[in-house]
Amino acid sequence: MITHLGRAQPYALSLFRIVIGLLFTCHGLASVFGVLGGAPVPAGTWPGWYAAVIQLAGGTLVLFGLGTRTAAFVGSGSMAFAYFDVHQQRGLLPMENGGEAAVFFCWTLLLIVFTGPGALAADRLFTSRGAAREGAGNEQKQQLEVPA
Repeated sequence: MITHLGRAQPYALSLFRIVIGLLFTCHGLASVFGVLGGAPVPAGTWPGWYAAVIQLAGGTLVLFGLGTRTAAFVGSGSMAFAYFDVHQQRGLLPMENGGEAAVFFCWTLLLIVFTGPGALAADRLFTSRGAAREGAGNEQKQQLEVPA
């Protein structure tokens, strides 16, 4: 049974990444555009508007698996900043200061940085094509070389 679970791991990581990316994107949409029950943050206000843009852009990239590790790293850092700069002033623990979402996003995005996007990521389309082209180019180059 463990071998079956091992084979499913890249797909489970993809599903995890997609769900986290979708939730992060929804937070950004709510803060930037005021949809999904959120109130829009005035454009250019520090740090809320910038955090919302990071959530929207980074969440979308994580959702589709484009530049996943970088987007997740930036998103994780922004959530750590949000927790320590905004939430921690109201209390020490996340339950006291309303920072549970910031903590969850910080740690789940950091996990994605280390695990990668999984099997179902748009990055794989570009990587596999590039690797195939590079491999074909090297093969042609070797065939063209004339031994001395």
